[in-house]
Amino acid sequence: MIARLDLNADLGEGFGHWTAGDDEGLLELVTSANVACGFHAGDPVIMRRVCEQAAARGVAIGAQVSYRDLAGFGRRRIEMEPAELAADLLYQLGALDGFARAAGDRVRYLKPHGALYHAAAGDSAVAGAVVAALRAWPEPLPVLTLPGSQLYRQASSAGFPCYSEAFADRAYLPDGSLQSRLAAGAVITDPGAVADRVRRLAESGTLLAVDGTELTLSPDSLCLHGDTPGALELARTVRAELVRAGVEVARFT
Repeated sequence: MIARLDLNADLGEGFGHWTAGDDEGLLELVTSANVACGFHAGDPVIMRRVCEQAAARGVAIGAQVSYRDLAGFGRRRIEMEPAELAADLLYQLGALDGFARAAGDRVRYLKPHGALYHAAAGDSAVAGAVVAALRAWPEPLPVLTLPGSQLYRQASSAGFPCYSEAFADRAYLPDGSLQSRLAAGAVITDPGAVADRVRRLAESGTLLAVDGTELTLSPDSLCLHGDTPGALELARTVRAELVRAGVEVARFT
């Protein structure tokens, strides 16, 4: 049985007059906030507001860095030279950390978003670019990513604290990776189905892949996507199930 678990969500994913998700509502439920840094979503006003709200609630602020892809919401892979990618990531880190410090806190961890998340999980060059950005940062910054991924292995080998996560609202493939969002059923929006998954994870440390394969997981954090339809209801369901199972919901950093 899992005794303690962080609950993270992607926040700040609006842009200008366009809004996405209920940041304020989710901040009442999560313990870590993956804040969009302006490259796939987010703008200075939104970034500052989310950092202020997170700091006021004691929610850990994480930099959700991505490819420069506003039109595609960061879900399209972009081929880049590693040095250029590392510079883009460092730029995003610096921007969010400025707002976090203005709110009396700082960026506590890094988590790639969307296509960058998946690329860094399986591509050693992309993972290396993320690690290069971490090396350039003035203090050790933890990484939140898939267990056993290229990024997890490289960042850990470089001496950075690494934390693994599981997903409450995403379908898994038998190898432990996430099913493509292009596939039917990749995003799970039914509160009952999500509750069943969370209960299973809390009680046995397992989730079922799309083909029925039982995956054994030991996550430090559980992720919900803030742009998933009904995300606030799903977050309430997830938190309630964790509490019901006796899991302490607390930030990992």
